[in-house]
Amino acid sequence: LPAFYANIVLLNVSNLPFRLQKLKEMFVSKFGSAPKFYVRAPGRVNLIGEHIDYCGYAVLPMAIEQDILIAVEPVKTQVVQLANTNSLYLDFSTSVNNIQINNTKPQWHNYFLCGLKGIQEHFGLNNPTGMNCLLDGTIPPSSGLSSSSALVCCAGLVTLRANGKTLSKVELAEICTKSERYIGTEGGGMDQSISFLAEEGTAKLIEFSPLRATDVRLPSGAAFVIANSCVEMNKAATSHYNIRVMECRLATKLLSKSKGLDWKKMLRLHDVQTKLGVSLEEMLTIVEEVLHPEPYSTEEICKCLGISLEELRSQILSQNTQDVSTFKLYQRAKHVYSEAARVLEFKKICNKAPANAIQLLGELMNQSYISCREMYECSCPELDRLVDICLQFGAIGSRLTGAGWGGCTVSMVPTDKLNTFLKNVKKAYYQTDVQSLPLENNSLFATKPGRGALVFVEA
Repeated sequence: LPAFYANIVLLNVSNLPFRLQKLKEMFVSKFGSAPKFYVRAPGRVNLIGEHIDYCGYAVLPMAIEQDILIAVEPVKTQVVQLANTNSLYLDFSTSVNNIQINNTKPQWHNYFLCGLKGIQEHFGLNNPTGMNCLLDGTIPPSSGLSSSSALVCCAGLVTLRANGKTLSKVELAEICTKSERYIGTEGGGMDQSISFLAEEGTAKLIEFSPLRATDVRLPSGAAFVIANSCVEMNKAATSHYNIRVMECRLATKLLSKSKGLDWKKMLRLHDVQTKLGVSLEEMLTIVEEVLHPEPYSTEEICKCLGISLEELRSQILSQNTQDVSTFKLYQRAKHVYSEAARVLEFKKICNKAPANAIQLLGELMNQSYISCREMYECSCPELDRLVDICLQFGAIGSRLTGAGWGGCTVSMVPTDKLNTFLKNVKKAYYQTDVQSLPLENNSLFATKPGRGALVFVEA
């Protein structure tokens, strides 16, 4: 793949787009000099394939218009100064030679530091360039649209450019995936991959090991609508997400051991399928045979694997799941294998484009949502209500998107019903007698597949 500099956009100095011009003016007011370049990284919506990327399975997201935009000026002092156009986010500065990331407090600047540190460590930069940075974001935070990963990606690209280095998009995505773990999120790579690999007009099937992206042309005649439940969920601030990652890892170990595989080396549910050489449908049968629906205690897990509690904690569990006493393995494995099959079926339908494609895709989205709610337990009452409202007012398919436990839904709506749909959902969810939620531009909107990360330079 080409180095990222293939994605540089030259801009006319005298005719900057309004948002960049406004950001430039704020930058000059803040730092007393002009930015040298700008970097943009988009948020994303995952159409189907929830909580399976960290299990090794393909997902199907697309980039959205909402993004993180950073104005940057490299400086001679080895200090990074970070500021935000949103006054809720406080200024921050630190030495580039002493990056400390506090993973107990997921503050905005720590996500920037993840991307910065990832690039520094990849290249072994001894004297990294200092920077003044001003950030402007339009992705609603903690909404399941990947605002945090977009910031990590943006920071990684900022650091790459400021230090005169080049990488391919795939390399950048892989580095940013690893570096986000500095803040304690055990993610799988979907968010970072689509942020760099997205192309306008097409969703992407993203596969892992090795990372690759394939175009998926969505059917005409339907729009994808994002609706924010207005319940915030931060993956790094809660344990839900990392517990699910560990439940999938433990299910991997028990399934592997039951089939005589070297379970100590097995980390992901995809690895079990690959080693056994069976289909996803056969893996679902194996889950039924091997795992029981009742939660597993740590004692039972240790007994199944023939290890001590100390070995379980030190060799398998992550730092932030040490105190969890029970794990649901059957439900999580069942969701992952069935969801992985739905992703492949979704892509197949898009490729074949039968006359009833929209109906078939909608059914897959609905099945995905039920599995997320029942088997993975990552929904919440507000998401359940929002999905019901969307289906009631004409969505063919509707599901939670992102980690869940809050954030957004994504619905597939026939284009001829779109305006009525938006009006009815607005009234039913955001403007009821029970509640009146802020209906901003990024609370309820139709979206199309957007472009991946870009560097803007004034010509």
